[in-house]
Amino acid sequence: MDHLDQLESRSVHILREAYSNFKNLGMLWSIGKDSTVLLWLARKAFFGHVPIPLIHIDTAYKIPEMIEYRDRLAMEWNLNMIYGQNEEALQNKQTFPDGNVDRIACCRNLKTEALKHTLAGTWKRYRLNHSSGKYEVDSNTEAFTGVIVGARADEEGSRSKERYFSPRDRQSNWDISEQPPEFWNQYKTDFAPGTHLRIHPLLDWTELNIWEYIRRENIPTVSLYYDHGSGQRYRSLGCYPCTFTVESTSKNVDDIILELRSGKFSNIAERSGRAQDKEDGGGLETLRRDGYM
Repeated sequence: MDHLDQLESRSVHILREAYSNFKNLGMLWSIGKDSTVLLWLARKAFFGHVPIPLIHIDTAYKIPEMIEYRDRLAMEWNLNMIYGQNEEALQNKQTFPDGNVDRIACCRNLKTEALKHTLAGTWKRYRLNHSSGKYEVDSNTEAFTGVIVGARADEEGSRSKERYFSPRDRQSNWDISEQPPEFWNQYKTDFAPGTHLRIHPLLDWTELNIWEYIRRENIPTVSLYYDHGSGQRYRSLGCYPCTFTVESTSKNVDDIILELRSGKFSNIAERSGRAQDKEDGGGLETLRRDGYM
């Protein structure tokens, strides 16, 4: 069993443990490479079927290709696809692109608040109708008591403080000092009533592992990750006003793997193209403590 097999086995085990121990689970799908690998692992864990609803927080500022990719795969893979949105903030123009708040406040409005209310069922959720191929208001407003997330410990500082099974309070607030110990592949799955769980099956994966696994499994990814002749590509995907390309001539998965192995980005943070990270002191801990992904 090679290193990728070991990572895959652990992630599949965590997915099955989560599904067997917690009711009303959802799985976040940001449409990026990590959460798409997580989705692929879920298909493996449950033999081609994903019994957990996929949740996307749509800020209305995602690059259009990302939304097209989301909906195409949701139809092809028969996914139970839901999205949520902070419609009030968008209508009132409480966003950074509208010039009324800074980037951190924009993330808090369009991502953190939208996520918390979407999970709680207190704001409208939209579910994909596979017959029509369109999204409709979801009549089910039951709260999700846990959510599976494609976060990696090496991606940025605050994520390295997570656990595989990470408790939040009823408002999704994160107290780092309350993280349970996880030794010898033993995970705490018994939590007090009202605890909201974030579950991280990819915690020990690296950026290189992700791309090696994408190559091995031939997982479809958004073409924004590749250079199409401009010498630029996205290394990390987010909202287009706050996410920038990096200089790179990698045109396919093999090129990206070679680039990562060569050390081109060894001293450059993966999320260096995310402007909101810089405004949060170089990390996302402020946002994550309040419930950010």
